Amino acid sequence: MPAQKTDARLGRIVGLLMDHATVVVSGTKIADEIGISRSEVWRLVQQLRSLGVEIDGHAATGYQLRKVPDLLLADVLMPLVKGTLFSQIHHYYKIGSTNLAAMEAAAEGAPEGSVFLAEEQTAGRGRGANRWHSARSTGIYCSVVLRPNLPPSEALILSLAAGLAVHTAVQQVDGRLSPDLKWPNDLLLESKKFCGILTEMNAEATRVRHIVVGIGINVNQQKFPEDLRDTATSLRLASGHEWSRVDLAAALLKSLDREYRDLLNRPNASESVLRRFAEHSSYVRGRAVHIEENGGFDGVTEGLDARGFLQVRTAHGLRTVLSGTVRPK
Repeated sequence: MPAQKTDARLGRIVGLLMDHATVVVSGTKIADEIGISRSEVWRLVQQLRSLGVEIDGHAATGYQLRKVPDLLLADVLMPLVKGTLFSQIHHYYKIGSTNLAAMEAAAEGAPEGSVFLAEEQTAGRGRGANRWHSARSTGIYCSVVLRPNLPPSEALILSLAAGLAVHTAVQQVDGRLSPDLKWPNDLLLESKKFCGILTEMNAEATRVRHIVVGIGINVNQQKFPEDLRDTATSLRLASGHEWSRVDLAAALLKSLDREYRDLLNRPNASESVLRRFAEHSSYVRGRAVHIEENGGFDGVTEGLDARGFLQVRTAHGLRTVLSGTVRPK
């Protein structure tokens, strides 16, 4: 059964209560503003409460937000990303995978800049067959549809640019954190992963039809399943404080918009992406690594080639890593 997109009226109720945060708003006023019955207002308020939104009051007295909810609702995010490419935001409370939803929508003609956000994923995916642990309303699970006028060979550069966008967004929210970019698509703090990027493409031989960039960020998780405890972290664990997912998601989309526009329009933008990626990565140069590709091999990293692939110096010469997992030795 396909995931149900969030009822837009929920976002409108939250927006109305936020606009009148200091007063109690009557059920009648909400009903009139949104064009629904008072009983429907009550039902939607109950739904919001079940999703963790703290709303005081009841149908007889009216409603008031106890605190601004940290939900990635379209109505909340849209004003924050005005002027960017990302003008269509689709929000789900629960979905299998935002990347899968975005790929299906892109194949059916969804416009460039369509964003798919979920509070929870039941089948979040990483690279290969890896799953992405997606606890409810603690992370950012986001996929965007892009239709770049680029050859398929440029897709890796776009993925690296997405990593830089995450790096910039994190630093904008808390400049004390400096994430490490692990080629090709992970971001680490204290050597533990807090973000993964999954780029999927539909292309002809010389032309990209569409690309979906999926970004999963562990934001406010305070613990992980036992099998991930040694390798995963969150921004909250690394920084010691709770983060606004709304602020971070807005910073991410604005940063991704800048990186993408530069890549399409600025001369030498690819070289800039490669240079900045290397600057923020302890993995790109001089790192002893094991590469899980073609039976596996060891070596020392020696930078990125012009397409963004990792170069590794081995006992038998220089090798280019096309897709293998990179592990520190």
